[in-house]
Amino acid sequence: MAPVIESPKDDYLLRPDPADPRLTERVAGVDQSGERVETSVTVERALTIYLNAQEIVTAMTIGDYPEYLALGYLLNQNMLRTDDTVTGVDYDEDLAVAVVRTERATDYEAKLKKKVQTSGCAQGTVFGDLMEVIENAALPPAELRTSWLYTLTHKINTTPSLYLEAGAIHGCVLAQEDRPLVYMEDVGRHNAVDKIAGWMFRHGMRPDDKIFYTTGRLTSEMVIKTVRMGIPILVSRSGFTAWGVELARKAGLTLIGRARGKRFVALAGEERIVFDQDLRYVEEESSKHRRKAAAHDD
Repeated sequence: MAPVIESPKDDYLLRPDPADPRLTERVAGVDQSGERVETSVTVERALTIYLNAQEIVTAMTIGDYPEYLALGYLLNQNMLRTDDTVTGVDYDEDLAVAVVRTERATDYEAKLKKKVQTSGCAQGTVFGDLMEVIENAALPPAELRTSWLYTLTHKINTTPSLYLEAGAIHGCVLAQEDRPLVYMEDVGRHNAVDKIAGWMFRHGMRPDDKIFYTTGRLTSEMVIKTVRMGIPILVSRSGFTAWGVELARKAGLTLIGRARGKRFVALAGEERIVFDQDLRYVEEESSKHRRKAAAHDD
């Protein structure tokens, strides 16, 4: 049985800490008027991930939750199975190495040969056999009420974050109905996804009643990883790629993009949406919390 995790009053089980001094630095420069300024910039660090004795990848990351990142990366690359027994996750901060140890021998060599480059920033990768995830997808029935969606996006957009502090970062959120549960940020959106996947694996969190939210584009990689995690609904404030939409439709994933203020567009799985919110009572997004988006969305 999965462990029962009590949620704090603001719903989050885990969320960004923009005050963490390890994650940003103050840097001096000049602005457009030639005036001296000082601003916060996001820190990125290398993390080398091992599966047992095999070096798998070196990722650029902000450095928080390396154990979740290592687990989630291996899960989403299909190198770990959800029924695998992980005997340990060791992290050495000085060496910048995370080692995931499993009870069974893994077949990572064959999977490394099938690696293909994808559209994720910061060198995101996915492996060829993950396309089987789309072909064999059996996502659970679920519903998404528009009242949940508007409440959820407002909560996420007003949560203190590294993005609002320093920018140059992506965010992903695991949610249930209108409650954001786990909010992860990183320099690459695929890293933020992987950290959530690792957290779910570690805590035995069921995916069938969850919603996945991202600030990044709805690409093929985002769709594949969401389907692999077994989550039936994917939401973004950004736009779509054609292949991302095609894969979502094949997999039966509900795909919602350009979710900003009162607006959103669903291009797959719209049968899960229940339109229960009166739009007269929904506020437009505040400019204070507005993030980058396509010009036609502004």
